[in-house]
Amino acid sequence: MQSGIRVATPPAKPLLVFDGDCNFCTLWIRRWQQMTGDSVDYLPAQDPHIAAQFREIPSRQFDTAVVLIETDGLVYSGAEAVFRTWAHNPNRQWPLRGYEKSPMLANLAEWAYRLVAENRTLFSRLTRWFWGRHIEPPAHFLTRRIFLRTLGVIYLIAFVSLWTQISGLIGHNGILPADQFMSGAGQQCDRQGIGLDRYYLLPTLCWFNASDGFLHFQCAAGSVLALLLIFNLAPAPCLALLWLFYLSLVTVGRDFLGFQWDNLLLEAGFLAIFLAPMQWWPRPARETPPSRVVLWLLRLLLFKLMFSSGCVKLFSGDPNWRNLMALTFHYQTQPLPTWIGWYADQLPGWFQKASCLVMFAVELGASLLIFAPRRLRFCGGAAIAIFQILILLTGNYTFFNWLTLALCLLLLDDSALAKLAPARLRHAFTLNSQPSTHNPARRWSRTVIVPLAIVVMLIYFFQTALLFGARPVWFLPVAVVDAWLGPLRTFNSYGLFAVMTTERREIVVEGSSDGTNWLAYEFKYKPGDVNWRPAFVAPHQPRLDWQMWFAALGNSQQNPWFVNFCERLLQGSPEVLALLEKNPFPGHPPRYIRAEFYDYRFTNLAERRAAGLRSNTQVGASSPQAGAWWKRELIGEYLPPISIRE
Repeated sequence: MQSGIRVATPPAKPLLVFDGDCNFCTLWIRRWQQMTGDSVDYLPAQDPHIAAQFREIPSRQFDTAVVLIETDGLVYSGAEAVFRTWAHNPNRQWPLRGYEKSPMLANLAEWAYRLVAENRTLFSRLTRWFWGRHIEPPAHFLTRRIFLRTLGVIYLIAFVSLWTQISGLIGHNGILPADQFMSGAGQQCDRQGIGLDRYYLLPTLCWFNASDGFLHFQCAAGSVLALLLIFNLAPAPCLALLWLFYLSLVTVGRDFLGFQWDNLLLEAGFLAIFLAPMQWWPRPARETPPSRVVLWLLRLLLFKLMFSSGCVKLFSGDPNWRNLMALTFHYQTQPLPTWIGWYADQLPGWFQKASCLVMFAVELGASLLIFAPRRLRFCGGAAIAIFQILILLTGNYTFFNWLTLALCLLLLDDSALAKLAPARLRHAFTLNSQPSTHNPARRWSRTVIVPLAIVVMLIYFFQTALLFGARPVWFLPVAVVDAWLGPLRTFNSYGLFAVMTTERREIVVEGSSDGTNWLAYEFKYKPGDVNWRPAFVAPHQPRLDWQMWFAALGNSQQNPWFVNFCERLLQGSPEVLALLEKNPFPGHPPRYIRAEFYDYRFTNLAERRAAGLRSNTQVGASSPQAGAWWKRELIGEYLPPISIRE
């Protein structure tokens, strides 16, 4: 509030006077100093020059509130002094506008200020607990650099992993040939009179070339761009091209690139474009600061991923989630378990229930801490990170866990990460945290960031409303925008394992030259032979093995790609056979292919111990072999014998 006092000798710059003996005041003054830079001077009331120069101000006024002395000689105190101090930063003028235009807000602000001033000790402790010793506006230069390099590593893994399989998956002789798909899509667009809109409906570079060579080129280009991003060369252009190339491959990959982590990589990668510095070779001493709006959009993405995953489990109506029994099935029914997952499956039921409860606490509780003060946000991020590490130890979920861990990095600030950085780099980023070193001409314009934030927020709220079954008034226009952006697969809803699979069905593909004797094809990572030890394969994703798990949830009529796969085996396609571990027909392809349906279960400790004493147990029987990790029982036929010749 204005004190009604005007000093005779005003300062050359605005001067904020505070109680230097109050630790709470000193703590927050550091934050305001960084916010306003050199535009405001700060002095403790105990400084002898204060009493000598500003005799008009009673000394007791400094004991009850901060005092701002403007260059025109006017004196302000309390909440108004705080807001006027902040207003000397062009980006912090909105609190003062609200104070001046709304008497109700002004009275509320002054009441809150008096409450804090009269309970400084309590609020000082709360500040220490919630923010720690670093309550000044946090810097995120180092955080951004580590996140972008980590994202580059994840992009590199995604492109290289796909590169090793792309010929067998969507090549000319693959399971779902991209060239045939694009040719058919082009003909359909011509018949329906679809012109340039075809590039929006199917956003892929394969419109120009869908050959195997161009598919490999896109993977190679993505790998090179990822390396450039890792080395911090032209990060913003590299991220834009990485998003474009990955979207192009995801579009033509169809069934094999339709996973939630593919969408998550596109969404995180797209937002990262606007987080990256707009410089060709950003150096620590010259980097422009990251946009706090985009930083919070990425944090919101992490929240949406975790919170939605918890909500879909509760809202699905699956009793296994509600009675906390889901994890008693999860480890053996998940797509590609690890050998640690086998041991996790042996834990007692009470432990599985407790683990399920902890999972809900992390997904629904720890995710809310993303929006909490600094220390609580760190705790929430640590809980999410530990949860992701436990998931990747017990199951192979490709780069999904690593990408989630990368998003957790954005919950930290430079002060938290500085202890891990080399001294030279830490000093460079400390220098760069000063506002005077920033060049606003090299930052993304607000005309880009603000509309982006509005669109993202509206879609996020729309998706959350759908999750809770709400139909708000603004449902229709936002639904139209969401549908229009759908082909880009960049603004997505998430939710893993909404309904827990309680039985593990496995498809065993067999071939025969005479229709009587059948030999099984072995996959590289999915269960087949009961002696197969669950392996670690992540962050690489064997996409055929993964898709076989989804195919087992339905039938062959619901998975036409599976029939294509069997046809390629009958043709002896080298590209498709390269996706398998064992080809029982190395000389020539079989005459017939069929698929049998089995029920697979983990063996338990007692069964493995007993099986260790037996060396000649029949493969495929319901009792385990010596050293067997699995036991299986034939259910029936998944695909009847087919043949190209007949």
